[in-house]
Amino acid sequence: MNSIYKDIAVAAPKILLPMKGTDLSKWAVIACDQFTSEPKYWEDVENTVGKAPSTLRMFLPEVYLEKETPEQIDERLSNITSSINSYIAEGTLTELDPGFILLDRKTKVNESRKGLMLALDLEQYDFTPGNKSRIRATEGTVLSRIPPRVRIRERAPIEMPHIMVLINDPGRTVIEPAFDAVSKDAANLVYDTDLMMDGGHIKGYFTPSDSSVSEGIVSALRGLLAASEDGFLFAVGDGNHSLATAKKHWENVREKLPEAERESHPARYCLVEIVNIHDNGLQFEPIHRVTFGLTKEKLIEAANTYFASQDIKFTDASAFAKEGNADGSQTILVTTGKEDFTMVIGKPSHTLAVGSLQGFLDSIESDKVHTDYIHGEDSVRSLAAEDKLGFLLPDVSKNSFFETISKEGVFPRKTFSMGEAVEKRYYLEAKKI
Repeated sequence: MNSIYKDIAVAAPKILLPMKGTDLSKWAVIACDQFTSEPKYWEDVENTVGKAPSTLRMFLPEVYLEKETPEQIDERLSNITSSINSYIAEGTLTELDPGFILLDRKTKVNESRKGLMLALDLEQYDFTPGNKSRIRATEGTVLSRIPPRVRIRERAPIEMPHIMVLINDPGRTVIEPAFDAVSKDAANLVYDTDLMMDGGHIKGYFTPSDSSVSEGIVSALRGLLAASEDGFLFAVGDGNHSLATAKKHWENVREKLPEAERESHPARYCLVEIVNIHDNGLQFEPIHRVTFGLTKEKLIEAANTYFASQDIKFTDASAFAKEGNADGSQTILVTTGKEDFTMVIGKPSHTLAVGSLQGFLDSIESDKVHTDYIHGEDSVRSLAAEDKLGFLLPDVSKNSFFETISKEGVFPRKTFSMGEAVEKRYYLEAKKI
């Protein structure tokens, strides 16, 4: 890490990319935590990649975690380590000078989404709700998910990021002008490829840390920090558990290092993609709920008790406001599959409708009542029935996103999704750790 900007928790890393001539359409593979219930997807990826160099050989798709024995997983991990070492030794992976990559991602849903590849200082990341660090989680961290991931990371000499981190930049001062500047010169282009399995297309442009473009990025990030009321600069949008894993791994490494080596050690810095929350190509979608074992009558009875001091009422579906209510009340659309009605919380104790609803659903959870988390209104309606109620939530506002994290600490679990599965990050870049 030659270029460290400690005040903004950023470093300009030495990014690893595949050597020129590599078939990038086979090299780049979607994040390990996608399509975990669809083994056919990963079979198709295997067939697409064949024997070509690929990031598929450098990570463990989570679809296999619960389907294979510990011995089979160990064999996969050993093969991953061998592949990484071979790619480094053979020159398949080549290291750039310290710097940043500006990228543009096109998907079937969005024509363009800009991003910025940089490294974040794990010393300034904290997933504890309510913390005031530069880098904060957006949802609760399940601690039990970290140790198995640490076990994978500690055996790997490199990292490949599927982490997407948000900045609150309504004036578009950081990523957009830097991309416009660096993309004017074709010599800066370091990758340009279609992405397999309906992933769209991606272009990336490199800018070294000592360039005027990079200086502009750092200056603009400092401007965002100066405008922040409590030092909040980066919000983890996708990959919170991966970043938490990187943090734990760094803490383990740090214990064995002399003080003088800690600031520049590569494991201290995690490679991520930064995205402006106000980018038009970034879609926030609410994650809805379907509660099994719950009828309309039971809902009304239980909600009247739980929300007794919050001015609860039930009314017809016309009261549903997709983006929230101006008077501060919260409206949740409920469906039985045949009938829609609304639950209106007049004086909510939580900032978000999803927070109010989740607290209530947790309170009625039992052996006979449980909740699933569902993407898409159509899926909710297809599941809803007389004893399975669907809860359709309003959109999460980009404008109040950072403010809500500052106030509430983290969002309730399963609050939002950043786009569809095929829009998630593909492994393409890497960094030594």
